[in-house]
Parts: sequence; C-alpha cells; structure tokens
Amino acid sequence: MQTEQNSVAPMQAPVYTQLSPADHSVDGVMGGRVMAWIVDAVIIAVLTFFIVTLMAILGFFTFGLTWMLIPIAAVGTFLAYSAITVGGARQATIGMRMAGVRVERAFGGRPDALAAAVHALLFYLAVGTIGLWFLTVIVGFLRRDKRMGHDILTGLVVVRR
Repeated sequence: MQTEQNSVAPMQAPVYTQLSPADHSVDGVMGGRVMAWIVDAVIIAVLTFFIVTLMAILGFFTFGLTWMLIPIAAVGTFLAYSAITVGGARQATIGMRMAGVRVERAFGGRPDALAAAVHALLFYLAVGTIGLWFLTVIVGFLRRDKRMGHDILTGLVVVRR
C-alpha cells in the first residue's frame, strides 16, 4: 500500500533587500532633479492658474462657494500632477523626462499613484520649510544612492533613464 504525502510547500514571506547604488544609475541625478523641479514648477503654476481662475469665475455663479475650494484645488493640482505622471507608465513628470530621470521603488518596480502623490506632498512640505528642505537636500548629497529625505520616507529612488 502506497501512502500519498502532501507536497504543498509552506508559504514564505518575500525577502526584501534594499538595492545597492550599483543597481540604479544615480550619476548626475541631483542636477537633473533641480532642472526637473524648475520645469515642473512652471507647469504646475500654469495649471494652478487656470484652475484657480476657473474656480474664481465659478464663484460668482455659486455665491462664493467655490472660492472656499481654491486652496484645496491648488494643493490638489500638484498632487494630481505627480500622481498621474510619476505614478504613470513613464514614471516621471514632464520635467523629469526632460532631465532624463525617472522614479522607481527602492526595491524595484513602478511607484503607484498614491506613493507618487505622497512623495510630492512631502517634497513640497520640505520646500515650504527652508530648514527641512536644506536637511533633505544634504541627506541626498551624503547618501551614495542620492535619495533625499522624502525619497527615503516613501521608499522611492530617482534614477537615470
């Protein structure tokens, strides 16, 4: 009589290890990020101008109700811009594409829209407080993988295309 053994292997948790700087091409990324930020700031300013103008005009027809939404729409503009572009198939904003950089997860793979939006939110919060922005830039220059503070917090890395 032959006995049948259950050959189902137990499930194993995936092992995540941080990629080394050699796994990513990070040469010149810091300069590319500055150029990308300038281009993206102009694009976001233009988009925000059009959205705020539209909401200001709509405010006359809604007895001022849409005027209260202008700050939310302004913040939503740059979060949506990053979520759509960085969280999209190209993994980069328009400025990043022009600078030749893109965003990846630190463990490999594409960032999703939520990670891209949080990444942008943390960046703009740091820019809004000069001390925190200075600290995050210094962290980026000191690390071999050139990850800034908001990159580390969101688990993302900016690499050459």
